[in-house]
Amino acid sequence: MIKRFIKLFFFTFLFSFNILNLNANDNIAFINLNYVFDNSNAGKKIINEIKEKQKKNNDEFKNLKKKFDTDKGKLETQKNVLSKEEFEKKFFELEKNLKDYNLKIRNKNNALTKFQLDARKEFYLSLQPILEGYAKENSIDIILKNENVLIGKTSLDITKNILDLYNAKIKKISVK
Repeated sequence: MIKRFIKLFFFTFLFSFNILNLNANDNIAFINLNYVFDNSNAGKKIINEIKEKQKKNNDEFKNLKKKFDTDKGKLETQKNVLSKEEFEKKFFELEKNLKDYNLKIRNKNNALTKFQLDARKEFYLSLQPILEGYAKENSIDIILKNENVLIGKTSLDITKNILDLYNAKIKKISVK
């Protein structure tokens, strides 16, 4: 509790200090980056690609689970027929298959997460020059994420303008 209070006090002090350093004539704007990503043409393509990959992964996971359940059911029905050694051998083989399935699932999920992070990174990299140009053109000194703005005039929100510029300049985000 005390640590939280100290952190809150520190960040409040730091933020207050930074605000005091701003001149009254500094031009500030804010932007909702998530809105731009979610509603841009390139962002929508990436979102659809992610959904397709998730669906493909889920279908593959269901098939793996079905295969595992089938193998497990077969082994259970053969329990009384097989010798103890043969049953244990098949049981360990089934366990190995389960570990392989879990590893495959983990790798697919990690690959999808990496793809999502890389897509966001490429989005931000492609957005950076647009923001810089817009700021220079409109004499904006600071552009903040709207998540960092407690309250502000709606006239300072440049999200729609940036979305229009982004859609005009960027047609597709290529993720490596």
